[in-house]
Amino acid sequence: MKKILLLPILLFAMISCTQAQEATSFGKEALEAKMTTLDGKQIAFKDILAKYKGKTIVIDVWASWCPDCIKGMPKVHDLQKQFPNAVYLFLSYDRVDDKWKAGIEKYGANGDNYHVGTSMKEGAFAADIKLDWIPRYMVVDKNGKIALFKAIEADDAKLVETLKKLK
Repeated sequence: MKKILLLPILLFAMISCTQAQEATSFGKEALEAKMTTLDGKQIAFKDILAKYKGKTIVIDVWASWCPDCIKGMPKVHDLQKQFPNAVYLFLSYDRVDDKWKAGIEKYGANGDNYHVGTSMKEGAFAADIKLDWIPRYMVVDKNGKIALFKAIEADDAKLVETLKKLK
């Protein structure tokens, strides 16, 4: 009888754990994650965010080898026109620095650009944001809280609505 009573509890626990949890803040390891600037210097993600305290930040996680990222860049450009007061951070998972830098120029990744790593399946930042696909868009509000955890299209209605609310 006890086993039968435990079964619904166990099923509920399993279902709860498998649903994606959308965070409202970055974890400590993600904030400490080192990213590379265009001039080759290392900077912690928390220091990048601190530069823009008081501003709305749109994060675009991308790579120059990613067809969906390239296809989405014109939508990002439209977003930049629609919300010019937001800061745009482009966080790349390119495998080679030269390709990353060439991709910034070629695809017009206009904003602040940082190289996160060579594999989106590794590292504290990717784990913290549950990175399973690129492009990936996030919005951070003026207080440094995550206002939108995940969008995979730059014209996603949730993304646009979030930015309208944060204007």
